[in-house]
Amino acid sequence: MRITVHLDAFDHATPATYAILWLDKAARRWSREGHAGIDFPSWGTLLLDRGRTGVMTQDGMQSLCMLDGLDLSEPEGPFEGETGTVSCMCDGVEARANSPEHGQWHVQWVDPNDPVAESSVFADDEI
Repeated sequence: MRITVHLDAFDHATPATYAILWLDKAARRWSREGHAGIDFPSWGTLLLDRGRTGVMTQDGMQSLCMLDGLDLSEPEGPFEGETGTVSCMCDGVEARANSPEHGQWHVQWVDPNDPVAESSVFADDEI
């Protein structure tokens, strides 16, 4: 299942700060599809944690943001239009892990199929 999530509404000096992430539920990885005013790496891993999803670095050792209310462990979810809060600790966001910056997330699109990508940032499966 592929999920496209839009992060925005940060209390940030640049009001147009956003990120669009593609979440691969089966592989427990994510990739950055677009961003402005916030600096996400190109991809990383996902941490599923009881009712929330952690967007982690490639090695899974550092949290970049936490999507509260996005439960990827649920077999039926998420659904398009679902929303919640996000706490970000990424570079480019003024607040860091000791004081995360808060915003909103919403699911833009859900593809229930497991597409085979022609090319993928995950293709070599190296971390």
